[in-house]
Amino acid sequence: MPNRLAAEPSPYLLQHAENPVDWYPWGEEAFVRARDQGRPIFLSIGYSTCHWCHVMEHESFESDEVAAVLNERFVPIKVDREERPDVDRVYMAFVQATTGAGGWPMSVWLTPDLKPFYGGTYFPPSARWGRPGFIEILQEIDRTWQESRDKLAASADGVIERLRDIQTGRQQAGGRIPDEATLEAGVREYAQVFDHHSGGFGDAPKFPRPAELLFLLREYARTGAADARHMVLETLRPMALGGMRDHVGGGFHRYSVDAAWRVPHFEKMLYDQAQLVLACLEAAQAVADPSFAAVADDTLAYVRRELTHPEGGFCSAEDADSVPPERASDADAPRTEGAFYVWSQAEIDRLFGDDADVVRIRYGINADGNAPQDPHGEFAGKNLLYVARPVAEVVEETGRTPEAVQAVLDGTRSRLFDARATRPRPHLDDKVLSGWNGLTIAAFSRAVRMSPLDQPARGAALDTAVRAATFLRERLWDPKRSRLLRRWRDGRADIDAYGEDYASVVWGLLELFQASSDPIWLDWASELQAVQTALFWDEADGGWYSTTGDDPTVLLRMKEDYDGAEPSASALTAGNLLTWAHLGGAGAAEAADRLERTLARVAATPQAARVMPLLMASVSVYRAGVPQIVVVGERSDPGAVALHQVVTGMYLPGAVTLVVEPGAKQAALAERLPWVAALERHDGRATAYLCRQFMCETPVTEPQALAAQIEALIAHRDEEVQ
Repeated sequence: MPNRLAAEPSPYLLQHAENPVDWYPWGEEAFVRARDQGRPIFLSIGYSTCHWCHVMEHESFESDEVAAVLNERFVPIKVDREERPDVDRVYMAFVQATTGAGGWPMSVWLTPDLKPFYGGTYFPPSARWGRPGFIEILQEIDRTWQESRDKLAASADGVIERLRDIQTGRQQAGGRIPDEATLEAGVREYAQVFDHHSGGFGDAPKFPRPAELLFLLREYARTGAADARHMVLETLRPMALGGMRDHVGGGFHRYSVDAAWRVPHFEKMLYDQAQLVLACLEAAQAVADPSFAAVADDTLAYVRRELTHPEGGFCSAEDADSVPPERASDADAPRTEGAFYVWSQAEIDRLFGDDADVVRIRYGINADGNAPQDPHGEFAGKNLLYVARPVAEVVEETGRTPEAVQAVLDGTRSRLFDARATRPRPHLDDKVLSGWNGLTIAAFSRAVRMSPLDQPARGAALDTAVRAATFLRERLWDPKRSRLLRRWRDGRADIDAYGEDYASVVWGLLELFQASSDPIWLDWASELQAVQTALFWDEADGGWYSTTGDDPTVLLRMKEDYDGAEPSASALTAGNLLTWAHLGGAGAAEAADRLERTLARVAATPQAARVMPLLMASVSVYRAGVPQIVVVGERSDPGAVALHQVVTGMYLPGAVTLVVEPGAKQAALAERLPWVAALERHDGRATAYLCRQFMCETPVTEPQALAAQIEALIAHRDEEVQ
């Protein structure tokens, strides 16, 4: 019989709806039962595309023996961390503080008043790999609870107070905005841990953290530091060539289990796609290398094809696990990690016939397989695709002409894609999260901003961003309450949004406004920013909370500045405030004040560039200065196209850029941004205006003149830094 989770919309909770465990969702029903029966709570937190969550479910939560202990001795609660990051953060802080590590699935035992007293991550069903068995842990915790309940409760009280003290210290952190020396020290900190052989920072496993790359790129733009640029390029290149990127369907997997970016953990997360697109686009501008832009475009194509809901929003993730194709007809076949993505040499030989040697050499395919060997042997003899050899070496080894080799490779991807499409697909987590959608709208909109005005692909990317933003406004915005919601699925929207949701959506809308010049997105961004400020801004100590503090079941109101796989609310908001302050409309002065108070919090954090790289990226832009570049002219005007192309060809991080079309559209913009009213075409020609620190250069109509002005601005900025 299904348990209580069958009525929940969360894909993760629904995955556990058939478990024999008597699961409760997070809520008062479970809390009352724990209090009334005097039982501890077993809290299990994960997400639907988490591989080890699937493993623990199969090993333990599908077990009648485990279920009997959980149901008789505990009140078991399931939480989807992607829907309730507020709950997840509190107990993750506890697990990290008491064990020194954290991850998912997260397993935490709580008193009936929700205070944690023991925790960890994955536990095997019986003792192995140096980990105690789950049954034994449950029995021992039950024994201790029966014999020493008061001691456990007192210990939990003490832990929560210590965590609260830590949070209070973080909330009160402040000082001066970091200076240039602190920024440059941050670059050196990355250089000390940079992997000169394979790129990235540190050793395996390697997780992409695009915020790090954005900080280094901003420092390169500010100072011309070649080492900062080098670290970015030599991280993105092996990521794009290695197995972490899906060379058949596009997009990036979650992380690399090895140091060379070759062997991925196969799940695909929406927030990774968005952030890596932004990093690739900025890298393409920074070094005028179209290959990075091509990777970004390919990743966006994957998101558009596989992660876009028919109504316009973006779905959250694709699973790492799927049924192996050779067992597709077996209804009881277990799902295994990466089964959708790996190939045998025999499959390649059948698909490509006489051309198979080209594909094998290019993508590192061999008869014994190159995929990781898992304990159950599912990958024996299987290959995952990575760019193993450059085309020149394929030419040399096959004895074919370069043209012949390229002809084979040009058709390889589509043939592999069609063959893979016949396999059982990984599970799609189709919930739409407002914050992750905001990041992705920002990515699509930035791609539009970097594209020539007359490029056809620009329209497709813009349409995708507009449809997603419209979806959020119609499905996840409650105008009666003036509240953004976190999650939509199957026509149901709920869970009040968190600080990072507001910040991410505002970022996406500000990017979309600059891409489209449509004031509707500026208006909604302004409304959301006002709500975020009212709900999450700390007027006393500065900075941005993640929660409102209104939910008593969330024991700590946290103000996190750390950038993990997802950037923090403070970091995202700082970037937004930079834009608000330089758009010059209503509230610009207040935005500048809150920006400076947010940036000043960085000073109290040792190695701030490693801990909060996106916030430090905003510090870098703040110190460099934010230019405003406006092209006045019809978007179809060749003169406007040429002027705009000068802007897209230069790396100006943080720059506010607009194309203003004369007439009614300019008048509509001027109602929001009064300074726009004074901008006009000279001699009836498209005209560019370049401003910095609220001082403008002479308006120009020739692309060469605009390029000269921007180059002079960059040179002047470099002189200031020196």
